[in-house]
Amino acid sequence: MRLRSLPFLLALALLAVNCTKDNIDESLASDPMSRAEIGQIVEKFLQEQNTPFRWQAADSRMLWSASVRSDSIMSLGYKPAGATDVEHQLGLIDTHTDEWLAARNKLILLIVEEANREFPSLNATPQSLFRNLGEQGLPVLDVKVFSQRIIEKLREMPEVRYIEPMGYTIGEVAQRSDSGCDASPASSIPGADYTTTAPNVKIPWNFSHSSMKVPQAWNTSSGAGIKVALIDTGTSPSQPKLGSQFNSGYSQGRTLERLGTHISGMWWWASNDGPDDQCGHGTQMAGLLSAPRGDGGATVGVAYNCNLKAFRACTDVIINSSSEKNGVRDALYISGNDNAVKIISMSIGDVFYSSTVADGIYYAYNKGKLIFAAAGTSLSWTSWWGVIFPANMAETVAVTGVTDGTNMQKCSSCHDGPEVDFVAVMQRASDDSRTSLSLAMSGNQPSYIGGSSAATATTAGIAALVWATNPSQTRTQVLDRLKNAASFYPNRNGNFGWGTIDAADAVN
Repeated sequence: MRLRSLPFLLALALLAVNCTKDNIDESLASDPMSRAEIGQIVEKFLQEQNTPFRWQAADSRMLWSASVRSDSIMSLGYKPAGATDVEHQLGLIDTHTDEWLAARNKLILLIVEEANREFPSLNATPQSLFRNLGEQGLPVLDVKVFSQRIIEKLREMPEVRYIEPMGYTIGEVAQRSDSGCDASPASSIPGADYTTTAPNVKIPWNFSHSSMKVPQAWNTSSGAGIKVALIDTGTSPSQPKLGSQFNSGYSQGRTLERLGTHISGMWWWASNDGPDDQCGHGTQMAGLLSAPRGDGGATVGVAYNCNLKAFRACTDVIINSSSEKNGVRDALYISGNDNAVKIISMSIGDVFYSSTVADGIYYAYNKGKLIFAAAGTSLSWTSWWGVIFPANMAETVAVTGVTDGTNMQKCSSCHDGPEVDFVAVMQRASDDSRTSLSLAMSGNQPSYIGGSSAATATTAGIAALVWATNPSQTRTQVLDRLKNAASFYPNRNGNFGWGTIDAADAVN
C-alpha cells in the first residue's frame, strides 16, 4: 500500500489532537475560572505584595483554570518523598540516583493512569503527556494536565515540590510580549552621546559618566579570560561584530559561542529555534557587554575582551510562554555546567515567579555563578510593579537604570525597590529618548537602548573587568569589590541598592 504524504498525516494528527482537546474543554467549559477572574487575583496580589505572583498562592481550581486557559502545559518539580530543601541543593546533589528516578516514574505513571481514568478517549501515554521524558537535567517534568482532580492529587503527594502552569500570563503582559524588540540603527546621534577611541570605535556616553568610569578601568582590565553567559533572545547572524569580527582590533584571542535553547512548534514536532536573534534585544545586550574594540565606528562593549556564550532562550524580554521558561531554565542549566562561565547576564523577566526557571537559577548559583538580572523595564501600565522575577531572588544581583541627573532618579521605564543591588546610568535626565548606545542587528551605525536591561548587561560587563584582574577570585570576592566601589557604600539605599559602580575603582 502506498504511504500517505507527510502533510496529510500531519493534518490527521492535528485534527485528532484538536478534537480531543476541544472535547475536554467542552466538558469543563462551565467550571474553569475566566481569564478576567484570574487576572483580578493576580493584579490584586501584585498591588498588595509588590512582588512577583507565585502560583503557590493559588488554589487548585485557579491552577487548573490557568492551565486550560493557556496551553495546558504545567511544570512539575519532583523529589524523593523524604528530601527537604531541594532547591538550595540543586547542583550539589545527585538527582539521577534510583531514589530520584523512582519518584519521577511514580508521578509519570500516576498522571497517565489518572488522565485515562478521567478521559478514556484521550488514550494518554507518557509520550503524549510529557515533553522532556528523555532529558535528565533538573528534577522537573513538563506535562499536559487537563484535570483539577489530578492537580489536587499531585499537590498532596510528598514527591511533588510544585505544580504550576507555564504558559499563562495576564492580558497586558501578553499584549506587550514583544517589548524590547527594536534594534534599529539610530537615524542620527548627537556628538555628545559618544566619544571615539582607537582603533575606531564609539564609547557610549554613559560609560564615561563620572560615577561609572568604564574607559578608565580599561587601563587595568578589558575582561580577558572571563567567560560570560548571556541568556536573552540570541545574537544576530547579520552583525559581524558578534560573528566574524568578534576578534578584531584590540579584541583578540577570545571565544564566542552561539546557542539556542528555545523550542517552538507543536508538542510532538517541536524543534530548536537555533541561536539567531529575531528580536534585536539579545544583540544589543551582547553589544553592551562584549562588542569588540575594533573599527568601522561601531560601539564597543564594557568587557571587550571577555569570552561570550550567547543563548537564544526566549523570543522577547518577557519570560511568559512555556517554551521561553523551558529555554531559560535549560540555558541556566547548561551555563551552570560550564566551568569556564563565571558570570550570567539576564536582561529578561516576568511578573510571575516561575519555579522551573528558579530551579535553573538555584542550579547555576550553586555552581558558583554570579547572576545579574534586570529589575524590570516597562511602560506606564506596569510602572507601579516592583522588582520582577528572577531579579527578586536572593540568588541574583538585581540591576536597574538611572538618569544622569544630579539626584539619583530611576529611568523613565525602570523598576526599583529594596531588592535592587546596583544601578547604572542609562538615560539623559533632559531627554528620555537618549539612552545608551549599542550594536544594531547589522552594520556599524549604533542603536539606542536603555532601561534596566541595558543597565544589567553593562554591570555584568563591569563584573567581568573586575574578575579578570584575578581569575581565581570567588563570586563573593568579586561582588564585594563591586559593592566597595559603589556610590552608596557602606550605606545601602532603599530603592537603588549600593548605587552606581565606579569601574575604575573596582578594578583597582
